[in-house]
Amino acid sequence: MTVNLYIPTLNGGTRFIDLLDALASQSLQPQRCVAIDSGSTDGTPERAQAAGFEVIRIAKGAFDHGGTRQQAIDAWPDADIYVLLTQDAVPADAEALARITAAFADPEIGVAYGRQLPHRGAALQETHARLFNYPARSAIRGMEDAGRYGIRTISCSNSFAAYRRKALQSVGGFPLGTIMGEDVITAGKLLLNGWKLAYVSEACVNHSHNYRIREEFERYFDIGVFHSDNRWIFESFGRADGEGARYAWSELRYVGRRNPLLLPRVCCSFAAKWLGYKLGLAYRKLPGNLRKSFSMYKGYWGKRQIASP
Repeated sequence: MTVNLYIPTLNGGTRFIDLLDALASQSLQPQRCVAIDSGSTDGTPERAQAAGFEVIRIAKGAFDHGGTRQQAIDAWPDADIYVLLTQDAVPADAEALARITAAFADPEIGVAYGRQLPHRGAALQETHARLFNYPARSAIRGMEDAGRYGIRTISCSNSFAAYRRKALQSVGGFPLGTIMGEDVITAGKLLLNGWKLAYVSEACVNHSHNYRIREEFERYFDIGVFHSDNRWIFESFGRADGEGARYAWSELRYVGRRNPLLLPRVCCSFAAKWLGYKLGLAYRKLPGNLRKSFSMYKGYWGKRQIASP
């Protein structure tokens, strides 16, 4: 079984250096590593090249969440398994790549994703998010699980995931022109096409963000846009009813037990996420300048033609 690794980059900084160091110590070494860089000015592509990566350079404005990843794969497609990382997801040990690719010993698995642990020094909310969304127990999910898990059936990750080449090709590769969630779209298509998804809790990376309140609003605005544009996901898999409330109560308990002085910040975070998400769902009713202002991925709006509501 041959493995290629692909990483989109833009000014990766010290995290990317940590990632390169961690990759060098992996027990499973990919036959080819590819970085696709969209305009770094901090030496990121040069560091990747020095570490043995093939480097593709594209303009910053040309970045597309699904299209850029597919461009990298299309440039070097000759492998059985494609592993995709983000530049700030650092393998937690030397077995991360070996463990995630081992999932494909099951011929029904089309996609696998690993567990995310918080970076050292991560905020309490980010630590809770990783513990809540990436539990210690592995799982395999297929279409038959949609009634139980709803949209969580196709939970995936663009930070650390692997795809069977044959499976990815069967659904036409990664989607073009989506604001985010190319991993979820692809996982959904794979399950609808008869493949299964594996969550491999033993394959771990350190990955987290310490978002400000404004950034949380922007991220959830983009999630709302994504859900508005991909209603087929809910139609095919249903919803995870009550999941938002369960997450909120879990976070309140987690933070409250460790630092109750942060609870006002948690409540402000909830409000920002809720408002951002609702505005994102209704983005077609907003003027173009507000769409871009509210969004985390502002470059998306310069390329997007929006139909009238």
